[in-house]
Amino acid sequence: MRFAIVSLAVVFGTLGSYACAESVPQNAAQTQAQTIKSSQRVTLEQIATGLDSPWGLTFLPGGDALVTEINGAMRIIKNGKASDPIQGVPKVAAGGQGGLLDVQAAPDFATSKRIYFSFSEPRGDNTNGTSVASATLVRDPSGARLENVKVIFQQKPAKESSLHFGGRIVPMPDGSLFITLGERALFRDEAQNADNELGKLVRIMPDGSPFAGNPKFDGWAPKVWSIGHRNMQGAAINPKDGKLWTVEHGAKGGDEINIPAVGHNYGWPVISYGRDYSGAKIGEGTAKEGLEQPVYYWDPSIAPSSLIFYTGDKYPAWKGSIFVGALAGQALHRLKVEGNYITGEEVLFKDKNFRFRNVVQAPDGYLYVLVDSPAPWGSLWRIKPTN
Repeated sequence: MRFAIVSLAVVFGTLGSYACAESVPQNAAQTQAQTIKSSQRVTLEQIATGLDSPWGLTFLPGGDALVTEINGAMRIIKNGKASDPIQGVPKVAAGGQGGLLDVQAAPDFATSKRIYFSFSEPRGDNTNGTSVASATLVRDPSGARLENVKVIFQQKPAKESSLHFGGRIVPMPDGSLFITLGERALFRDEAQNADNELGKLVRIMPDGSPFAGNPKFDGWAPKVWSIGHRNMQGAAINPKDGKLWTVEHGAKGGDEINIPAVGHNYGWPVISYGRDYSGAKIGEGTAKEGLEQPVYYWDPSIAPSSLIFYTGDKYPAWKGSIFVGALAGQALHRLKVEGNYITGEEVLFKDKNFRFRNVVQAPDGYLYVLVDSPAPWGSLWRIKPTN
């Protein structure tokens, strides 16, 4: 059986306990779980403003934050103030959904000062594609700059499109990097072609070479981990088992959470729980043999932007939860996790009418969110416990 779709009440800091949804059968997709309420009371505290459509966020040792703006600027936020743009960022193909995207401090940043960042890179003849670069972040009295900038990954083939770049970077404990890649919207059938990098999850080493554990199937591009994705913009490691979870945009409905397994096919655009923006049917339905079902999906869409597992101790009632930012949904979604199932959902800050572009857990255990608005309204906020 499937769940009936449950209307979600707006929940913000109210008392109560969550109600577990019924377990779903193996290999069956799950719709929205039952609405839950936690005892955690919180508020939003503004940390910095004046940002221009911020996208990526990573924290540095000492508590400073590194933020990207989609127009191509990268800034350091220190003591609530955003710096001037960091010098040395390569040119980006800004426009539509393209620009400067994710940024991540390398696991050894304290000694190496290395960062990774993704961006839509102009390739010539009006084409572009998602690229990832590494660089050394240098800070001195004259300001901040990037040195030793090296593009370590270029999505192939490049296309003429301003849509569906993906762009989330997840550094792994073994030094490898997961990178999420959109299918560029106008070329969605390419998500099923394993010999390219459109609509794929790829895994590479820091020098850009393929990860040794990638599939060795005939016809698969060497950097591809899994196929059949639409536009993944959130990804995080489950700390309980080390597996990667992703969240991707559907079309009109069908936003998905997946646990991408090596060599598997996640169906887009052959199967989907959404419909085209015209209302037309997409593909062959919601299931097909050999294609994976999502762990969870939303209908209607929330336009998910990011995903993390909360592991800190600042919000005791939320430990172990997944948090997903929502753009069109203009809320922060908390998901209760039991194994590989989502058993409840709480919608936070719906009354704020914010486009939550990113949610990140800082080293101090607090959650921070980026609000996606043009300058001067783009901003960084901390989720502050009030009890």
